[in-house]
Amino acid sequence: MLCELHIQDIVLIDQLRLSVGGGLTALTGETGAGKSILLDSLGLATGARADKGLVRYSADKGIVAATFDVSAEHPAWEALEQNGLSTEDDTMTLRRVQMADGKSRAFINDQAVSVALLRQIGETLIEVHGQHQSLGFLNPETHGQLLDQYGGLTEEAAEVARLWSEVREIERTLEEAKAERARLAGETDYLRHVAEELTALGPEPGEEATLADRRAVLMAAEKVAGDLRDATEVLEDDGATRRLAHAAMQIERAAARLPEGEAGPLTEAVARLDAAMEEFGAARDAVVAAADSFVTDAEDLNRTEERLFALRAAGRKYSRIPDRLADYLQEVTAALASIEEGEENFGKLEADLRAARRKFDKAASLLSERRRQASDRLDRAIEKELKPLKLGHARFHAEVDPRPDEPSARGIDRIRFLVSTNPGTPFGDLSVIASGGELSRFVLALKAVLVARESRTVIIFDEVDSGVGGAVADAVGERLEAISRGSQVLVVTHSPQVAARGAVHLKVEKKGRQRLTTTVTRLDDEARTEEIARMLSGAKITDEARAAAAKLLAGKPKRRAA
Repeated sequence: MLCELHIQDIVLIDQLRLSVGGGLTALTGETGAGKSILLDSLGLATGARADKGLVRYSADKGIVAATFDVSAEHPAWEALEQNGLSTEDDTMTLRRVQMADGKSRAFINDQAVSVALLRQIGETLIEVHGQHQSLGFLNPETHGQLLDQYGGLTEEAAEVARLWSEVREIERTLEEAKAERARLAGETDYLRHVAEELTALGPEPGEEATLADRRAVLMAAEKVAGDLRDATEVLEDDGATRRLAHAAMQIERAAARLPEGEAGPLTEAVARLDAAMEEFGAARDAVVAAADSFVTDAEDLNRTEERLFALRAAGRKYSRIPDRLADYLQEVTAALASIEEGEENFGKLEADLRAARRKFDKAASLLSERRRQASDRLDRAIEKELKPLKLGHARFHAEVDPRPDEPSARGIDRIRFLVSTNPGTPFGDLSVIASGGELSRFVLALKAVLVARESRTVIIFDEVDSGVGGAVADAVGERLEAISRGSQVLVVTHSPQVAARGAVHLKVEKKGRQRLTTTVTRLDDEARTEEIARMLSGAKITDEARAAAAKLLAGKPKRRAA
């Protein structure tokens, strides 16, 4: 619950520290006294839009701090933890500093936070209702959530939302796959052609250089072979060999005629001639062997040139050097494999989407059925609450309209809260059919039924009793008191019947002549009787009004604030 509200330099408030108790707290005062300032200040502390006009004239800044006693299981703590903030405190203080220049700062338990987070936390703690401001009750977008809360279907609704998220995620992935497939459709045929052509060509790294060298050799081979043939013919002429052999024979014969000691030089000459003839024979054999190895082959040259030219042509065609054609073939092959894999994934995505839709349809249909059951219970519960509020002829209907062709994260249902205020009249939207006073009472009936299902710490009713009086106002007060048994309730009211129901009564008034200030006073029993008498009679309080006020207070037993 809201424990304390501290306001400094906001509009007409200099300094105010207000302690608030549990149960029903009534705020009363003359029109223009500043009751709305309290609500605006509380809104500022809980993340409402900042307005530099809220800062008191001549002050450089205004400060509002609201301290709440929040149960350990309240979702606000989880939100703080998810945002990396300390959750070790027993209470939660939301503070807003509004500068006169329009800037503002936000804090939770003295930890600086964004205004967005302050608002997120504030929305879990406070709910405001007024004659023309009933938040989710007038917004069909929230009717499904309210019905799910009442029917205890929040977990099932969350599961449906999760399944729908899966469906949408697969649909998005599938759409991307379709777009990619369309983009690659023209490329696939081209890549297949490239793969077939390069596979048939079979390029290898370094092959171009090898073929170029081979071609050069083959082109020079014929001339080389001719030169070698000429050399062979010269070397194979026996004339030189015979002359050397004849000379050696003559020298040997001459050596034989000389004494043994004198023939040494001739013997050496013969040996040298023999060696020369042996070297000559080896040289001739080498030349013959070389000539044999350079046999020209026109077909080999043609094959070599065809292969070389084919590699170079492919390189020009695909803008690659011939040595990179093998790598390019691998790239193309990998791209085709990826496309084929994409086709397989495409089929899998389609199957996954069908499976996800089946799961969603099943869960959404079951949720729809349970919503219809909850709708029947809610209709009966609301109509039961309408009788004490003098709307016994009115009817309420939580319409659950299944629309399987319009699925969403909320399921397949369009849910609307409809009312009929008079017998025989058709149902219509709550905001259109009900008058201001009727709308206020419908909101009270809804809150009385739904409050036990919600986690709000504080519920504020701003003149929700406007336009009603007498027995109806008393019934409104009774329902507010009933709601306060499950949640802390603050009501800004001009109705004495409603004010008399409060466990705490706060009077808001404007004081001062030269410098006006708004003050808030917690009334004791005597002052409270006087305030309710003023509300009953107007500016001049009569004894009869005091007696009526005392009777109102005496006839309404209340729980005192904790």
